[in-house]
Amino acid sequence: MSSKDKPEPIYRIVYQQQAEVCEIYARYLYQSDLYGFVELEELIFGEKSNLVVDPGEEKLKATFAGVKRTFIPMHTVIRIDEVEAVGTPKVSDLPEPELKSNVSHFPRSFLPPRPEED
Repeated sequence: MSSKDKPEPIYRIVYQQQAEVCEIYARYLYQSDLYGFVELEELIFGEKSNLVVDPGEEKLKATFAGVKRTFIPMHTVIRIDEVEAVGTPKVSDLPEPELKSNVSHFPRSFLPPRPEED
């Protein structure tokens, strides 16, 4: 198979949003010009002809309706995978111990230390 015949990659992005873990699929993924964000374009959702309606997927469809591009904070991203096929986007609750905690991680700086001036 030549590089021209190779299908465009599909990315599965898993990230945390408040007390939920969201899994979405996108055609394009970039490090954003907005510092500390991952940029996603062309979000992919299942076919509308499905007979079974998944409330998690419907919630994500409603959340991203009309969105051309979205920016996910880098520190909320749990995992990014390049996949061969689109799965079902979903929203799930965090495990119990995580929900009861009132402590969250402080976002770390991604900037390298400044050189000392003489």
